[in-house]
Amino acid sequence: MVAEAKKREIKEAHKRKKIMKERFKQEESIASAMVIWINEILPNWEVMRSTRRVRELWWQGLPPSVRGKVWSLAVGNELNITPELYEIFLSRAKERWKSFSETSSENDVEDAGVSVADREASLELIKLDISRTFPSLYIFQKGGPYHDVLHSILGAYTCYRPDVGYVQGMSFIAAVLILNLEEADAFIAFANLLNKPCQLAFFRVDHSMMLKYFATFEVFFEENLSKLFLHFKSYSLTPDIYLIDWIFTLYSKSLPLDLACRVWDVFCRDGEEFLFRTGLGILRLYEDILLQMDFIHIAQFLTKLPEDITSEKLFSCIAAIQMQNSTKKWTQVFASVMKDIKEGDKNNSPALKS
Repeated sequence: MVAEAKKREIKEAHKRKKIMKERFKQEESIASAMVIWINEILPNWEVMRSTRRVRELWWQGLPPSVRGKVWSLAVGNELNITPELYEIFLSRAKERWKSFSETSSENDVEDAGVSVADREASLELIKLDISRTFPSLYIFQKGGPYHDVLHSILGAYTCYRPDVGYVQGMSFIAAVLILNLEEADAFIAFANLLNKPCQLAFFRVDHSMMLKYFATFEVFFEENLSKLFLHFKSYSLTPDIYLIDWIFTLYSKSLPLDLACRVWDVFCRDGEEFLFRTGLGILRLYEDILLQMDFIHIAQFLTKLPEDITSEKLFSCIAAIQMQNSTKKWTQVFASVMKDIKEGDKNNSPALKS
């Protein structure tokens, strides 16, 4: 027994030593990458961003100290939002919250001519979601250092984009940005990110566009994981069952936070295609397990992924996913799906049938 215990102790010590060695190696790698990003890449962003060397370095994950800056540059600011504009919409949100708290009943709100979108933007709905955002971190909970910042960004956005309003899932995206950027910069990145075609389609719940994304995803699903694709088909298990939550929160709710940030790194580099490639990477990683499951168990498993999912394993699976169908890339397949659906709508139109 003593000999066995000694053996176990030596084995554990070796394991700890190996983990420490890996961690040290990782820290060294991050430190050297940080120097390259700060001294070489960021000062020459436009020239260097698309070079092979930078793309390879980017794939390995951005050093946390430059992550926010790189995300901001990669997402861009097509909407031309300034910190001053953020302050204006934040003031409007505060006024609105004040008027809501002073409104004695919903009837009064109706009489005041407040729209459904405005009611959705109320303090209560955002408050409720903030308390559910990364609850284990506590920093976004009431009294936490980032609670008010998250509340401000979400409130300001509902005033900036009343046509979109506040939608569940937004709090996770805003929270990840807050962890990496100053408040006004986080708002600018948030508004621009949600203005991208894929995010806009999902947050506006544009069913027609969402179906086109799902149809495109399924083309690459069948191409890369044909066995699993047929297994899902046999249970009529469609992408909306698991993809909606992943896309809504950009994986920040589904994956460990550090891993989600690494997915964000490459998403900022490659755009919407990478979100769907990541989804296929997850399916590839757990393919053997999923093939043994029925509809209910697959849906449950994909809704709550294992917590021990590692960056190395997931990214090696993502790297193995080919985003090319025959000779067509993601954008070409998506355009083809759009065209097919439009032609199908024309053929099914009452005008043509009469």
